[in-house]
Order: sequence, then structure tokens, then C-alpha cells
Amino acid sequence: MVMTYRGDDGGRRMPPPRPPGGRSRDHQRAQMMPLPGRGRSPYDERTRPMGTRDPEYAPPPPPRQDPPGRPAGDDYPPSRPPRRRRWSIGKVLGALVLAFVVFLAGIWVYLEFSIKRVDALEDYSGRPVAASGTNWLIVGSDSREGLTAEDEERLATGDVAAAGGGQRTDTIMVAHLPDNSSKPTLLSLPRDSQVSIPGHGKNKINAAFSLGGPKLLAQTVEGATGLHIDHYAEIGFGGFAKIVDAIGGVEMCIDKDMNDTVTGISIKAGCPQSLDGRSALGFVRMRHSDATPRSDLDRVANQRKFIGALVSQIASPGTLLNPFDFFPLLSSAPDALTMDSGDHVHNLAGLAIAMRGISSGGVVTTTVPVTSGSAENWDKAKSKQLFDALKNDTEVPDSVIVN
Repeated sequence: MVMTYRGDDGGRRMPPPRPPGGRSRDHQRAQMMPLPGRGRSPYDERTRPMGTRDPEYAPPPPPRQDPPGRPAGDDYPPSRPPRRRRWSIGKVLGALVLAFVVFLAGIWVYLEFSIKRVDALEDYSGRPVAASGTNWLIVGSDSREGLTAEDEERLATGDVAAAGGGQRTDTIMVAHLPDNSSKPTLLSLPRDSQVSIPGHGKNKINAAFSLGGPKLLAQTVEGATGLHIDHYAEIGFGGFAKIVDAIGGVEMCIDKDMNDTVTGISIKAGCPQSLDGRSALGFVRMRHSDATPRSDLDRVANQRKFIGALVSQIASPGTLLNPFDFFPLLSSAPDALTMDSGDHVHNLAGLAIAMRGISSGGVVTTTVPVTSGSAENWDKAKSKQLFDALKNDTEVPDSVIVN
């Protein structure tokens, strides 16, 4: 159907042509101008890039609701409940091992810096060269350092002036630790042995200690035996007794009654029986008794026997795991022991481990072969065999072992 346009003349006319796009410019302008109360023009929507939205007309977010039990206005996200840490067996064992290692390290450091030191070993012209194995010089002195008058009376140490004054050695031993599978050796040097003392001529070997201390004694032993001394350890009267009392005494087997007519110490026969510090000191010093007819030879044999029992008891679980024994032992050791300035705790530990076999026969124990019961003169031929075996880390011949 065609619509017509009638003008004033009533004639039929065609409607004016429409502009391209189907709408007049005026109509477009009218559409572009927003009407009051109508808001934005549809044209704005046509001119906005596709895929974008006007923030003014974005839907409002839903109202926030706080979770139950949480204070209003708390902007932090809710935290997860903490997980309980589960300790596995491996973690527990690891923690125990770590604690044990730290404990041992603490003990090591404590002993390393607490044990007394002395310059006992030094190089000199003509000193024997180091050979196979390691040699310790072990000295038991009659030092009364740290003892009160009551302690001296209780331990029956005797009078220093009556003994000639100065410090002397009741015990002189060489402990040889081999580098191979041969047995360690604990060798006693009788205190009355006549030897050459550098700078002092010939005298009893224990006189070297009173004349020049540990340094002269070590040099004298090296000259008499031909052995190179690598380490030095010394213990006095008071320190010896304290160590024994710290571990609650040392169990020994005493074959017959021992009554020392000089010190007045008596030890009854019995097996086993526990020797306290006083009795132990009397046992290792005793030579004026019916139980020690060979005098010094019997005394040095008893000293080796006691050292074996003492080391075995100290290294036993009953001592190391018992705090009532272990900690008193730990506190008494630094005051009782003196080592060379070049020695360390790990050297001492190696000695203790090697000497554990004395009681079980794992260590060769002997005295330097002598020519008589007075133990003043050494048998030169047998002594040379003994010292050569130690130098070369070979088995000590049975023919030169004296017990």
C-alpha cells in the first residue's frame, strides 16, 4: 500500500524523500538529546566498545556476611586449625642421637680445657727416634697437692720430710699401643732401678722426677729403654683416691691378708671385695707386708692388676650410665690427672680403650727383667729383647715376661 500526502491544495503528492538511513537528521538529533527524566541515550550504548560494561550500571555485590563466631569487621581470612606435629620413631631416634652427640661433645670440651698440662716431652740431641706403635709414660707420684692434713692422715700418705722431701714416683710404667694386631703391653719400671740420669750420673730412676720433674724423668726413661715416649700422664695420691671413691670403689680379689707395717693399712682377703680410695692407695703402694715378699716386684705387679680393674670398671655401663658415679668421676678427673701440653682427650681415650684388656688377658703385663729381687739392676740381654719387640711391634717373647 502506498501512502499519499495531501497538501493544502488537496492534491495528491508523494511524501518527501527520506534521508539515507531511514530517519531525518532532525529526528536523529532528537534521539541524541536525552529527554528529561529519561536518563542516558541509547546512542551511548551503540558507541561503547563491545564487551564492556558501564561501572555505574554494574550490579552491586551481594552484602558480606561474617562467618559465625568471627567478630564483625575482621578483614583477615579465617585461619586453618594448626596441624599436630606427629613424631615418628625415626625422628625420635634422630633427636636422641643428636642430644647424645652434643652431650659427648660437651664432656670432651670440658675435659680438654680442664685437665692440667705440663711440658714433659721435648726434643733433645740423641733422643730415640719414633718407631712402630705409640708409647705412654704413666707416672704415679707421691704428690700431696690439694690434700689437707686430715686427708693425709686418712690416706696414710706419710711424711714428706721423712721421705726425703720433694716429689717422687711410686709408679713408673710404659704403655705400648701397637699399630698392628699384636697385643698392647703395660711395662713396669721398678722405682729402685739404677739408671743413668742426664746431668746427674747414675741413680735410682725415681730420683729423676724429684731432680728435674716430668721432663727429666721422660728423658731418663727414653735413655734407659731406647723407646720414644709419645705421651705423658701423671696422677697423684689425692687424685687417685678421689677417682676410686667417685665410682664407689673398685672390686678386687685379694688372695691373702695384707698388713703394711709402715703405713698401717690392712686389707682382708676376699673375692670380690670393694676397695675404697684409702684401701686402693694402700694396695698399690704396699711392699712391707707378708703378702708382698718380693717387695717392689710384688708392688708393681699389684699396680698393674689394680689399673686393669679400675679401667674396666670406669668403662663399664654400670659406671657410664649411672649419674651418681659418672658425674663425680667427671668432676674429679681434671684435678687428678696431668698430661703433656701436646696431649689431648682423644689420646687418653685411646689409652683407656687399649688398657681395658688387662683383666681379660688382652694386654701383656710385665716388669723389666732384673737380675735380683732388689730390682736394682736390669738383665741387659732380656731387657734388650723386650725393648726391641716394643720398637718393632712384635710379640713380646714369653722368656722375657716377668710377673
